[in-house]
Amino acid sequence: MRFVEVVLNEPDKRVVAVADAYFFPPYQPMLDKPKGKPSMFPTLQLPYRQARLVVYNKRTNVTSVWVVELSEVHAAARGGKKSLPPLYQTFRLLWYEFLPLKLDAVEYAECEATVKEHASFIEAMKRRGIEDMDRVMVDLYEVDSPSRRLARPLVFCRTESDCPLENGYARPVEGIHVLVDMQKMQVIEFEDRYLVPLPPPDPLRNYTPASSRRGVDRSDVKPLLISQPQGPSFRVNGYAVEWQKWNFRVGFTPREGLVIHTNDYGKICHSLKRGCDCLGLIKYFDAHFTNFHGGVETIENCVCMHEDHGVLWKHQDWRTGSTERRRSRRLTVSFFCTVANYEYGFYWHFYQDGNIESEVKLTGILSLSALDAGETRRHGTVIAPGLYAPVHQHFFVARLDMDVDCKPGEGLNQINNNGFSLHQNSSSYAQRDCNSLSARHWIVRNTRTFNRTGQLTGYKQVPGSNCLPLAGPDAKFLRRAAFLKHNLWVTQFHPDECFPGGEFPNQNPRIGEGLPTWVKQDRKLEDTDIVLWYVFGVTHIPRLEDWPVMPVANM
Repeated sequence: MRFVEVVLNEPDKRVVAVADAYFFPPYQPMLDKPKGKPSMFPTLQLPYRQARLVVYNKRTNVTSVWVVELSEVHAAARGGKKSLPPLYQTFRLLWYEFLPLKLDAVEYAECEATVKEHASFIEAMKRRGIEDMDRVMVDLYEVDSPSRRLARPLVFCRTESDCPLENGYARPVEGIHVLVDMQKMQVIEFEDRYLVPLPPPDPLRNYTPASSRRGVDRSDVKPLLISQPQGPSFRVNGYAVEWQKWNFRVGFTPREGLVIHTNDYGKICHSLKRGCDCLGLIKYFDAHFTNFHGGVETIENCVCMHEDHGVLWKHQDWRTGSTERRRSRRLTVSFFCTVANYEYGFYWHFYQDGNIESEVKLTGILSLSALDAGETRRHGTVIAPGLYAPVHQHFFVARLDMDVDCKPGEGLNQINNNGFSLHQNSSSYAQRDCNSLSARHWIVRNTRTFNRTGQLTGYKQVPGSNCLPLAGPDAKFLRRAAFLKHNLWVTQFHPDECFPGGEFPNQNPRIGEGLPTWVKQDRKLEDTDIVLWYVFGVTHIPRLEDWPVMPVANM
């Protein structure tokens, strides 16, 4: 048995809101009641915690999802003294279901070893002049297969070099077809289809400090220091954060990464220890995961939080020449994850005027293919002798569980499009695309509260730079990722609807699982609890300056 994922189930958000109002001072004004009237909240009884486990039985190839209620937790689990008896938990099984499983990071390493030990693969590498298998890199890509867990690797080979981080992605190995059964961890298909010479070693391929690659680094950049002698403006209690008028909790799951919980304004996948891009006083949060054996592993300093930014506002009176300005301050919570050759940084920015901004930073190493002498490709860029980088796209989805200006126990919002007459009251019609010609945006309003000018309070979703898939409508990947067909989806809240393509899209026999299926239920969106799903992407046309490591692209 392998424990693929163990996470706490999120409790009902109305319960969370009431609990916050009872136990946390920033939220307690929400409990105010007129004199002589009973409280709208009875004595609070918190529900038991629930854990959700994804367990894989490799022998039977069965994945089960378990929901377990943790009915007792020893005091040591809540910060009790170390002298108390060992921690124990009693639990009862509430629900389970058998489902297909995505591939895990541990299996990536097992697959690489399996391919490198395969006799036909070793012979194919010898045909290309490669006998040292320690120089070979095998990156794993999942195959769309409802009945079997399959993978199709890509192969690269490092040069013989004394550089400590030799860039193996600079030498892709072409012409080898491999298919791996991930349950049995066996090569089930192998074919050496054609031979393309390995690209010559590119002198610009490595990106480590100059001393490790016999190169020269820039020396004309002076140090940049940011000092906060009085300390940061934010306060942290565990994973709860207070800053300016913001209150929220920092969360982290092994699948979603950074999650911002109970985000409130106005009521008052590697460690960053090895290199963080933030300056000033920084607060780090650890992330905790389960390994395949059910034990706990910790990534220290996984999430970073700091303050920064430039000008908040400025105005000069042209008649008098006098100028007023204020420096801006924003709070940023972020983390980075590595997916094979690529790095993705995810940032949430909180501003003093109540704005929230999401930003993704893309960097890392291009995915490359080799070229024969004199060969060119129309769908990519030649970035070094014998190497080309294909044009490609990246897509992300932000799940925004909206509770605009709600009191504890409420969750009633509606959505309208750009403040015009277009107004959809059911989810089957609430699928929209960006339109820069009309500056299209979307507003979620609370239908029960008003601002000082008598208008309904709300939050506006403002699209940034975006795109849709360039693939044709019958492209195979759109069967599993049909949510990419629109930039915005709106659904009625359901606790089991957390992932836009369904929980296990690659091995799921049901095509179109996720958002396309949910909106067909045609649930109402007026005066109910809604979720916005914002899909945003970028089309990357590689350039020479993206090699050997890509400068950050922001979106």
